[in-house]
Amino acid sequence: MLVVSGFCTFFAQMGSEEFKPWLPCLRLRSRRGYELGFAIGQHFGTMIHSRFKQDPYLHSQMLPFAMSAGGQQLISSLSATNKTRFPEYWDEMCGTADGSQVPFLQVLLINMRKEIAPFLPTKTSSEKLGDADQCSTVLLHSDNLSLIAHNEDAHVSILNHVYLVHAELEDGLSFVAYTYAGELPSCAFGFNSYGVVFTLNSVPLASEEAVAGGVARNFISRDLLEAHNLDDALERARERHLSVGHNYNIMDINERKIVTVETASNARSSTRNIAMEPFFHANMYLHLQVPQVANETSLYRQKRAEQLPKLSKMEILSLLGNATDEPYPIYMQGPTLITLCTVLFDLQNETWTVYRGNPQEQVIHSHDSLRLHSI
Repeated sequence: MLVVSGFCTFFAQMGSEEFKPWLPCLRLRSRRGYELGFAIGQHFGTMIHSRFKQDPYLHSQMLPFAMSAGGQQLISSLSATNKTRFPEYWDEMCGTADGSQVPFLQVLLINMRKEIAPFLPTKTSSEKLGDADQCSTVLLHSDNLSLIAHNEDAHVSILNHVYLVHAELEDGLSFVAYTYAGELPSCAFGFNSYGVVFTLNSVPLASEEAVAGGVARNFISRDLLEAHNLDDALERARERHLSVGHNYNIMDINERKIVTVETASNARSSTRNIAMEPFFHANMYLHLQVPQVANETSLYRQKRAEQLPKLSKMEILSLLGNATDEPYPIYMQGPTLITLCTVLFDLQNETWTVYRGNPQEQVIHSHDSLRLHSI
């Protein structure tokens, strides 16, 4: 039986300035696959339509490319690979398209934009599409403070086009996922009832390193929501047949561990255990030695983070709210990129907190336990 409600109790709107929640949430019990995707698409259909209509790259670059001979060949290869590797998540994506009444091709292109970008006909188009996602993360695992704190940054077109999915599946697994409208949960951050927590950062693998028709990163992050523990999460993240690459910051609240993982095509990965020295990750490879595109925004943020203290929760929030280093501050306020929210996963207290606006001001939108209970 499917149970749906329009908001999560732990994410009710704070204050009364407007009825519409800043971060709407769908809370449901569902079977995996098409049923889950259809429920998400149906509930957030208006938002998905709005996001796809405003996406600056979907209509100008990806759809025209999809009509070309090369684009059709690439999409056919990506579809075959990911449908075979993750049939339930493929069906979930189909359900989202049907539930929202958005053409399936558009849903596919949005979910595989990073795997398509390296093969666009012009380098400029590829790089612009690749720069659409930017995030900053601080990780620390000391005796007094263990956390992952994360700025979720994106193109301004994503503003007001995100939602939470809190799902309980047929086998009892529950997850919470911060989700971009129309995409698989989650290309941003999430956690599950097994105690696995993660945040994600895009990394700029050089275009010539991409493998046409490989496994797409959105399917990997959806798969992380099913991970039973840290080892299982690492195995899922280090998929050997990736098209491009990604950065995964993973916490296991049962094993009391935090790691950061960088992956790339051709079975390349590097894992770093997080300990007492704070670790800042923006949107470049730091410990996996692979060819990459210089990312000016990341270079600015990385340099600024090295200059700032980050040994207390307040210092870390202050760092993530730093907006002084123009033109590429850590806390982004446009005109192209914007910080959507800041989330802090606290291992010691087993809580997660979402901050609205600049985290330096510590305006808490929500605060709740990482231990999920049955819906």
